[in-house]
Amino acid sequence: MAMFDLAFVRQQGGQFILRIEDTDRTRFVEGSEQQVYDTLAWLGLGHDEGPDVGGPYAPYRQSERLDTYKPYVDTLLEEGKAYYCWCSSERLKEMRDKQQALKQPTGYDRLCHGKTKEERAALPGFTDQPVVRMLVPDDVDLFWDDLIMGRTSAPRPDDQVILKADGFPTYHLAVVVDDHEMAITHVVRGQEWMSSTPKHRLLYTWLGLPEPKFAHMPLLRDAKKAKISKRKNPWARLTWFKEEGYLPEALLNFLALQGYPPVIEPDGTEREVFTFEEFVQRFEWSKVNKAGAIFNLDKLNWLNGHYIRELEVGDLASRLLPFLYADGVLPEQPSLPQLGRLKKVTELIQTRMNLLTEATPLVKPFYVGDSDLEIADDARAQLKDSAGEVLDAAIAALEPISGTIGKPDGTGVEWTHDRIEAALREAIVEGLGIKPKLAFGPLRTAVSGQKVSPPLFESMEILGKASVIARLERLRDSL
Repeated sequence: MAMFDLAFVRQQGGQFILRIEDTDRTRFVEGSEQQVYDTLAWLGLGHDEGPDVGGPYAPYRQSERLDTYKPYVDTLLEEGKAYYCWCSSERLKEMRDKQQALKQPTGYDRLCHGKTKEERAALPGFTDQPVVRMLVPDDVDLFWDDLIMGRTSAPRPDDQVILKADGFPTYHLAVVVDDHEMAITHVVRGQEWMSSTPKHRLLYTWLGLPEPKFAHMPLLRDAKKAKISKRKNPWARLTWFKEEGYLPEALLNFLALQGYPPVIEPDGTEREVFTFEEFVQRFEWSKVNKAGAIFNLDKLNWLNGHYIRELEVGDLASRLLPFLYADGVLPEQPSLPQLGRLKKVTELIQTRMNLLTEATPLVKPFYVGDSDLEIADDARAQLKDSAGEVLDAAIAALEPISGTIGKPDGTGVEWTHDRIEAALREAIVEGLGIKPKLAFGPLRTAVSGQKVSPPLFESMEILGKASVIARLERLRDSL
């Protein structure tokens, strides 16, 4: 929602407002507001006004605006367009249960309408803490022109509660009042709110307020085409993507594709990879998909891998740092040599991962002591009977190559991946007659501890001669 809001706002030169709608205190979750700020900041979806940045229509938390709503409620009560309801929650439940049992439409039966408090108190199911309900007329307008859905209608609403017993307005009154007070011109929300639109439009009419334009976005669906549930789908929580190692630019691209068509190139081909700026330039409400998209994590992983490979190496290395720190591979404040090595390693592994979290097993062997390197069970299991002979040949072939860092001008370095590869091919492929596909498995296991690793000869160059020989000898001794 925020992304589509912001695309339209940037295109039109408007303001993107972040309002915290926290009037339902029973559903209040500590820390959720900060999560909204953190997620929007991570995605680069900056808002122009909001609780954390201020603005001309502050405060931007509905719980801090209770005095704003009361005059509107009083006006509706005075004009007979709203009324007090003293029905207890138990009575309302019994009423709904009976309606459902009789297969009748559920809705308030207006027991309290037209009665004084004393008259209502004489009847069953009374509470002295009333709510305020709208008196929805029979001829309420159910149709409107939606920017996405076109000419649209919703079922007739019942007498909606607009002020709760605790003095807090419901969403329905609060958004109408705040959208007017904050000069909102366009309301973008999910299609599950379409059923509420006739109520909101009725309130605008009753209160004599200009009506904003509505755009109801299709809902994202899971693989079973059900509405996404935070309980069933961990990725319904936006912070999950950051934790799993997705790039914000990849996630934005993916989410845009969930509700908007790809770029059509001049030759008629489709391009699914595009920037947020490109999305802004070509944005039109009429092009938003009306049907809910199926959330495809495989597609997102592919996109994320593409964006990872497009990053400048230094940028990617810096994005890996929080994950490597969290996994204990690097300290929170790495040294310059550690950072220098990370940049070299990142260049090797950039094409081998789709998520930033996949870097740890690839990077870790470059930062552990030679005697502390763990050999994975699957890597050890694949070693053939010739592994010892291969390791002996490799050690003998590498010993003559100097491991010094060379001269200050960068010349004189012998320990390079080209020299290493040539020596090992000569010793193992040609010398032992082992096929290239099988020749270097034991070396890969010794150097990385893994069955699959970054490019072997480049890894050996980065580790240096002393570490490579030590690791080869260690594996050889364990056979």
